[in-house]
Amino acid sequence: MNIDINCDLGETSLTDGPGNDEAIMPFISSVNIACGFHAGDPLTIERTLRSAIRHGVSIGAHPGYPDRENFGRKPMTMSPGELRAMILYQAGAVRAMAEAAGARMRHVKPHGALYNTAATDYDMSMNIVRAVKGLDSSLVLVGQSGSQLIRAAMHAGLACASEVFADRAYNDDGTLVARSVEGAVLHDTEVMIHRVIRMIREKVVETFSGKLIPIEAETVCIHGDNETAVEFVRKLAEALKDEGITVRPL
Repeated sequence: MNIDINCDLGETSLTDGPGNDEAIMPFISSVNIACGFHAGDPLTIERTLRSAIRHGVSIGAHPGYPDRENFGRKPMTMSPGELRAMILYQAGAVRAMAEAAGARMRHVKPHGALYNTAATDYDMSMNIVRAVKGLDSSLVLVGQSGSQLIRAAMHAGLACASEVFADRAYNDDGTLVARSVEGAVLHDTEVMIHRVIRMIREKVVETFSGKLIPIEAETVCIHGDNETAVEFVRKLAEALKDEGITVRPL
């Protein structure tokens, strides 16, 4: 049994320092690199790319809304043309920089409010899918398990990966509990590890209300800005190995 572990990195600037990025990189198999709109900058993208190459981690773009003030977590209204161009611009930049560094970009994962809105909006999701497919039809689109983004990718014939979250609480409909709700972000390492293994092996997750719902885990997201991220990802890698689950890229 295999699983991909992905992490959103490159979300700090050079003045902030690398944060947890270098400590997390050895334990993940895929990295989603911020493209400069919600966070990051060109030099940080390059630094993160080179770190991923050193550690043998698969490279992906993490495009978000142009909203650094809110870290891309505030929904924005965009025309289909604006949205398509925004995805192409961001993912295209990471793809070009990866190639310049001698690597290849393998996937795209929308960030924040863009990701969450697409999860329930099929038309928006299809627009994202067309942008990614137009950039490179061999790319894998990462979307929330059971989401409209996954549905749209499958309908368009674009490879996709169903994502689950180790450190986020779920609503009964499979969406993520809003970060403004207390308890939406999990911090207990042992609880999160148990949840991940259950999602992989049993294909279920316990929701915020205590209900069990079905879930498809092809890649597990670790948020690099979670205060327990470094300790958690190290212990998760050990626990998965003990369970006979191999961590490898999509």
